[in-house]
Amino acid sequence: MNDETTVPDRGTAPPPVKPDAPAGTAPEAEPDTAPATAARPRRRVLRTVGLIAVAAVVGLVGGTAVGYGVQAQREPTALPPLNQPGLVQPKPLPKGQKAKPLPASEDLRAKARGDLRKLLLPKPAGARNAEFADADGWMDLSAFTSMFTRPAGALDDQLDLGLRRIAVASWTTGEHRGVDVRLIQYRANDVLGAKEHVENQQDYMSDEDYARNEGRELKGSTNGRYYVFPVRRKAGHLDSYQARAYFHRGDIAVEIFVTDTKKISENDIRSLAERQLGRL
Repeated sequence: MNDETTVPDRGTAPPPVKPDAPAGTAPEAEPDTAPATAARPRRRVLRTVGLIAVAAVVGLVGGTAVGYGVQAQREPTALPPLNQPGLVQPKPLPKGQKAKPLPASEDLRAKARGDLRKLLLPKPAGARNAEFADADGWMDLSAFTSMFTRPAGALDDQLDLGLRRIAVASWTTGEHRGVDVRLIQYRANDVLGAKEHVENQQDYMSDEDYARNEGRELKGSTNGRYYVFPVRRKAGHLDSYQARAYFHRGDIAVEIFVTDTKKISENDIRSLAERQLGRL
């Protein structure tokens, strides 16, 4: 026999031999042999991101503090004067004196307190009174609201708006031209009144059954507009033309209607509206 003993290489180790696992059992998981230092780079990254965020916050706070400090050391900038050169300021009256009231010809409230019919446009020379015109120049509330699509609702609306009285002038010129002017007065202390009535009428002027347009601005008024309607044709009848104007001055709403079988120009309705506005 040979007495020499074979010594295995110390640098290598034979792989361990696992016994066969019994049928139906899962193989054992390999033990986690990864070195403990594998998670260290991730912690290092998180630590770096945190330091950057803290530095950003510190920089923002520090910059704001420095900015406030710089601003606090500066001289205050003077604000521009509230008064504006060129504006005419009324001079105060001497002690014990009061402002003179406007003459009645310039005071709308003084005019409106009187006979409202005197503010209506006068009937032009050669014009005839309309057949349906009120003899005394006044229109009662029921007659006024009966001309609306929903008279009962219109009555409630007008009472809510504070309607006081209605002065009317109606005449005809030429063969078929008719003109109606209405001054509808509301309570002077009502915030709605004349303005809301005028806006309510203007709201539906662009509808299919009416002017189909937004009208033209009436110069000299706050929200006045005048409208020329498209011609209406019906078999067996003369052509029908119409124009309207709506505006208000103070507590008085104004409605002007012009009807004819011939074309009505914008100048016709505008001229009537401007003249009536001038009387107010």
